[in-house]
Amino acid sequence: MNAVRESPFAPPSAAQAAGWRADLRLEFERRGERTVLARRSHVGPLVVQKALYPEGDAVCHAIVVHPPAGIAGGDALAVTVALGPDAHALLTTPGAGKWYRSAGPRARLVQTIAVGAGALCEWLPQESIVFDAARGELVTEVSLAPGARYIGAEMLCFGRTGAGERFASGELALATRITRDGAPLWLERGRVEGGGPLLDAPVALAGEPVCGTLVAVAPECDAALLAACREEVPAAGRGAVTLLPGVLVARYLGPACEPGRDWFVRLWARLRPALAGRAMNVPRIWKT
Repeated sequence: MNAVRESPFAPPSAAQAAGWRADLRLEFERRGERTVLARRSHVGPLVVQKALYPEGDAVCHAIVVHPPAGIAGGDALAVTVALGPDAHALLTTPGAGKWYRSAGPRARLVQTIAVGAGALCEWLPQESIVFDAARGELVTEVSLAPGARYIGAEMLCFGRTGAGERFASGELALATRITRDGAPLWLERGRVEGGGPLLDAPVALAGEPVCGTLVAVAPECDAALLAACREEVPAAGRGAVTLLPGVLVARYLGPACEPGRDWFVRLWARLRPALAGRAMNVPRIWKT
């Protein structure tokens, strides 16, 4: 089994010492025909309450819960997930995440996922709302063994659009790294500044408050699967799907999270049978 890494956090600064520090570690194993949550540990307010099996023993669902409901300046959170060979786990969250405004200290969330040979990890958190004046850093690192598969999604809403808020100040730094057997497959870094030029630039957010990325990594990601995904289009906003060697990437840009989420779900319905040999099974928590 892939070993769970040590915590990525450096000793806290004086500003961070006042924030939440949370570290959740999960290990999934395949035992016969069943995927089990073999080990779990946590420090601070970041937990998984129980393993769920809404689609039978083969797939273990887990809901990652952060009781404070949002990330504030000075918080330092880490989620570390490891799947053993041939395991299949789906992880999500109970609702929209929030990056709260900060008076200065930066918040940090590090998500580290290791997927063993022949295993499949579906990392599908619900969207995150980035409040005006938030200051944060979101890091996602995925390492895949030979034959491992991964489906991951991230959707961000800059500003509380329902209240007419724009992301006028603050910043969110983003970094994603996906590797297979140590070789890089997808590397991406960016920084969105509140009130900055990227919010309205045609090559960036083009005035839209919501952006999202869905990535599928598997040998089955081919031209036929790309064509099937391109048959789906968002009901509002814009979407595009691109194929790289063994990597399928979908991008969404639009006025709200709902049409982007709906489009991602329809893409997932196309991807899952190809990658997992089973139909999509929407987590019940998404419907509450």
